[in-house]
Amino acid sequence: QVQLVESGGGLVQAGGSLRLSCVFSGRTPFSLYAMGWFRQAPRQEREFVAAVSRDGSQTAYADSVKGRFTISRDNAKNTVYLQMNNLKPEDTAVHYCAADFYVASAYYTPTSSGAYDYWGQGTQVTVSS
Repeated sequence: QVQLVESGGGLVQAGGSLRLSCVFSGRTPFSLYAMGWFRQAPRQEREFVAAVSRDGSQTAYADSVKGRFTISRDNAKNTVYLQMNNLKPEDTAVHYCAADFYVASAYYTPTSSGAYDYWGQGTQVTVSS
């Protein structure tokens, strides 16, 4: 019903930048979904990274990425982005895109993985020291 395809991961040196993209496809409009990024490092739990509201006006970030990462979306292109600057080795993880179907508010930014209905396959980000 809904497919999410991430791209943009790779290997980068500490201090470098990457831009992740996630393309949404489905029968329901992309604009009815709050979107988020999560990540999971080996032997660790999946953790919240960032979220953006349906209309793009509201964002939320994990403390560990505030000031370094920026989430945004383009509803005309059915795409959500994660700009990652000043990357650190501890950012190394598989990064996942997620979609939360939420019609009650255009300003909702879910931070819990349990709130999300659909997940992408993930893209690997590796930061070398």
